[in-house]
Amino acid sequence: MKKYTLVLTSLVALSASTLIAPAMAATTINGAGATFPYPVYADWAKAYNQETGVQLNYQAIGSGGGIKQIEANTVDFGASDAPLSKDELDKNGLVQFPAVMGSIVPVVNVKGIKAGELKLSGEALADIYLGKVKYWDDAEVKALNTNLALPHQMVIAVHRSDGSGTTYNYTDYLQRASKTWASQVGMGKEIAWPKAATGLGGKGNAGVANLVKRTPGTIGYVEYAYAEQNNLVYTQMKNKEGHFVKPELAAFQAAAANADWSHAPGFKLMLNDQPGAQSWPMTAATFILMHKEQANPATAKEVLKFFQWGYQHGDIATKLGYVPMPSNVVDMVQTMWSKEIKAKDGSAVYQQ
Repeated sequence: MKKYTLVLTSLVALSASTLIAPAMAATTINGAGATFPYPVYADWAKAYNQETGVQLNYQAIGSGGGIKQIEANTVDFGASDAPLSKDELDKNGLVQFPAVMGSIVPVVNVKGIKAGELKLSGEALADIYLGKVKYWDDAEVKALNTNLALPHQMVIAVHRSDGSGTTYNYTDYLQRASKTWASQVGMGKEIAWPKAATGLGGKGNAGVANLVKRTPGTIGYVEYAYAEQNNLVYTQMKNKEGHFVKPELAAFQAAAANADWSHAPGFKLMLNDQPGAQSWPMTAATFILMHKEQANPATAKEVLKFFQWGYQHGDIATKLGYVPMPSNVVDMVQTMWSKEIKAKDGSAVYQQ
């Protein structure tokens, strides 16, 4: 019986203790893309290796890089937080499926402010990145935080410098919250950040987290696990129902519960600004991209077995603040695998 081995790697500065480097790899499964889900993929890979002997080579280079690499057929799977449309998938002979759901949180480094104290609305967040809010004691921020002594400290808006699905989801939320943002900036994996704002760019979620951690006056946006792992000061957010909520698992689950995957062609679905009194307003799924026709069906089957195992071990995701995919969605995904991912002779790579 052939033994499959994979090695988990990353181009971002996360804990190396989660990575496994075997002495010899008989077979390597290669993936690349989003940094948003890297913490959960790392923990899945560690546990999966201990259980099966299989390991994962995943380069966390950003969603833009993941899309480019799978389109170029240089990896076995790509990973992106920016879902492709059905037309884009068909054009490149791809399928996509959601792996897990997570949340984007604003993080700050403001003098005297502790985690969960600062309150922001979507409009205030947009105005910060538009450069309308120059100092932390600006009237717009003070009106949301009458109980806080905000310093007269310059605001430095940190953003992603690479093609990013986190940015795609973050700017989608900003254009929903602010008509000015929608008309002047818009959304995308890479955007022209407003010059009026004093800002810095960081590569990957880890790059943004590191900049915020070491730079006074900053605000940035990262996946929740990065805020937790780096002990960053997160904010509260005003949700669609007008309630201020903290970034915690119950709030993420409340938002994810509204997802209507059955009416999402190609599983493309945005989860921002969901209704519900407890819903966190910036919630997103992260996706896996694979080719419909597989030149190496044995390797493709190993990729699917890994993500099938991940679906079955949602407790690992939950511990990191991610929301596992519901069982009915997993059923839809596995049905798609069996119908659409084929070997060159037309045979199914995956059988339910």
